[in-house]
Amino acid sequence: MPSRRAFLAGLTSASLTPKLGWADVGNPIALGAAMDREGRYLLVGLTATGDITFRISLPARGHAAAAHPHVAEAVAIARRPGTFAKVIDCGTGEVAQTLHAPAGRHFYGHGTFSGDGTLLFTPENDFATGQGRIGVWDRSAGYKRLDDFTSVGIGPHEILRLPDGALAVANGGIRTHPATGRDKLNLDTMRSNLAIFDTDGRLTDFVEVPDAIHQNSLRHIAAAPDGTVVCGFQWQGDPYDAPPLVAFYSGSGRLVQAQMEESTLRHLDGYVGSVSTFGNRFAASSPRGGLTLTFDAKGAQSDTYAATDVCGLCNTPSHTCIVTDGQGRVHTLDATGLAEQGAHPLAFDNHLTAI
Repeated sequence: MPSRRAFLAGLTSASLTPKLGWADVGNPIALGAAMDREGRYLLVGLTATGDITFRISLPARGHAAAAHPHVAEAVAIARRPGTFAKVIDCGTGEVAQTLHAPAGRHFYGHGTFSGDGTLLFTPENDFATGQGRIGVWDRSAGYKRLDDFTSVGIGPHEILRLPDGALAVANGGIRTHPATGRDKLNLDTMRSNLAIFDTDGRLTDFVEVPDAIHQNSLRHIAAAPDGTVVCGFQWQGDPYDAPPLVAFYSGSGRLVQAQMEESTLRHLDGYVGSVSTFGNRFAASSPRGGLTLTFDAKGAQSDTYAATDVCGLCNTPSHTCIVTDGQGRVHTLDATGLAEQGAHPLAFDNHLTAI
């Protein structure tokens, strides 16, 4: 088998089947899963002003989708403990292919493509050992399963391609097993981490949460153009002891906790659902708390906005942030505040994926 370097750095898109580009399907800037009023599950494309450019039926509830960087194609990945992923042609609305996790594995609802679009990476649970793995799939060969590598942790939830092409993995630290559904099996000993891999899949940096807050589960991440990673956590310990639920990584094996107001922390119920960047600022959402928070470039909490069942966040090309909630509303977040753009007869799910 050729080396991972060959696949990550040397493959070209020349062998890919020609497809429509994102401009041909209305120039969406984000993908989001949703449910309509009849209980049907959908994948939708959203513009920066909250308009829907397309809607495609899904066979089950979506979580997040990996958006191909060049062609109008998405991979909708089953949420934990699901074992399937649907390759969707966003031009025709057809499910072009179904991917299946290897035996003894399940997905976590997230994935990402390499910068050239030839490889798909999927966080997975090897539930016999409890160890996290990152699956590698070759799109140019019909999504053939090529390889996998360790996530260097337990419960790899979200994976992100950084601006330099490296991969960041949020290892949530929580062990689960399909036999016990979504039960959390190791809360007393769990410890989450952020792992950074180069384009060969080799570990280049690694940072764990401190011992004193080992039950702070890192779940979601987003990257600024300079490579700073904003991290969103879900606290698994005593709710009265909740630490800051947002932190920042800028390299050198360090996580810097955000400066969060104590009153805000109490309101979040230990749960940040999504994080994003916008301009030189950062955002985090809490559907349990019904709040969207903003942070300045130094990581200090700056503003708090109320929005019922808010969760989805995504940066836009104009350096704003698009925000969705479970009541079908779409908002724009910028330096002046949170403004509703419109509403759809949908319940948006937890996440938005930038295209």
